[in-house]
Amino acid sequence: MTADVAPLALSSVTLTLPSSAGPVNILRGVDLDVAAGERVAIIGPSGSGKSSLISVAAGLERPTSGTVSLFGQDLSKLDEDGRARLRRGRAALVFQSFHLLPNMTAEENVAAPLEIARSPNALPTARDWLAKVGLSSRLTHYPHQLSGGEQQRVALARALAARPALLFADEPTGNLDSRNAGSVVDLMFDLLAECGAALVMVTHDPVLAQRADRIVRMADGKVVQSSAEAAA
Repeated sequence: MTADVAPLALSSVTLTLPSSAGPVNILRGVDLDVAAGERVAIIGPSGSGKSSLISVAAGLERPTSGTVSLFGQDLSKLDEDGRARLRRGRAALVFQSFHLLPNMTAEENVAAPLEIARSPNALPTARDWLAKVGLSSRLTHYPHQLSGGEQQRVALARALAARPALLFADEPTGNLDSRNAGSVVDLMFDLLAECGAALVMVTHDPVLAQRADRIVRMADGKVVQSSAEAAA
């Protein structure tokens, strides 16, 4: 990716899904550009299309129409494996529900994507990143042996260990109490600064949204406001 190519660009993106009552329009002509290193918070009421936007932008869901460009690549020209290869080491995801592999320890969970990407020293790198999130004493613990805050910190270490250029975060503090949420948010922004990664984050938390460079407000599947001033 050259310096002048945005890590993410959506143009006239729609998403229509079938239902028993007929087609449902989830996204309705969304335009969104995210610059290198920019932190964007996506807010709006439930059902406004926020999480669907993340899924389409990350290439997890194909849009019905429009163009999604990730690191300058048109995702419509790639199959599922091609989209996975494009994301590998360059785009990472953190979800509300952690998505840790239950049969792997904390260090194995962090090392797994590094090993898939054939990165050297996957386990030492995993240990380094678990140390960054304050979990050096929990390396060999399994997810069921960790608190919710600890699991989300493992998920954050896993997402950022490859030093991606773009992090997608869908309600990253949604399952955490206020104390753990604040700790995870501070860690996330500190580690993003270290990596220089851009952020596209869905959140219902107005305090968290205010930490972004720009707030994008959605309603009824559309972007109705995009303002840097809103995050000031």
